[in-house]
Amino acid sequence: MLSLKLPRLLSINQVPKVFHEHSIIFGYRPPRSTATDCLFSLFQLTNETVNIWTHFLPTWYFLWNLLALSYTLDFWNEAYTWPLLVYMLSSCIYPFTSSCAHTFSSMSTRARHICFFFDYGALSLYSLGSATVYAAYIMPDKWINTAFHKWFVPVAVFNTVVCTGLSCYSR
Repeated sequence: MLSLKLPRLLSINQVPKVFHEHSIIFGYRPPRSTATDCLFSLFQLTNETVNIWTHFLPTWYFLWNLLALSYTLDFWNEAYTWPLLVYMLSSCIYPFTSSCAHTFSSMSTRARHICFFFDYGALSLYSLGSATVYAAYIMPDKWINTAFHKWFVPVAVFNTVVCTGLSCYSR
């Protein structure tokens, strides 16, 4: 019979300070977890369980919506749908990346930083996707073809790069 050996959970005093989360005193995974341990911990109540599952499940919801849209819209030939495609892709990428970051962040201190760098980048990418769809479909008519409209997406790109860089630097 196949038995699943879940990793032992630790208290805040048993993990390095870099792994500490505000107001969380128990449920930490071992800081040198293997990738397999990290995957097994998905089925265990840890300090990351809610973060992982509340990002992983919406990924599939948005992928399902993207697939449904791809059957009704012609993303390849209809340029008007491209901002929606950008937004939907960013809506899929950001929760999946965040879920992976929270899943594998206990492998090492370096892995934790790298995982969250990707998490910050994906969140910033989602903000860019939101700005793209806003500029294309939602921006008020009186703002179309103004300097504000012309610079809206380039400023959003700049904001994405700067926010990702500053978030990673602050870590």
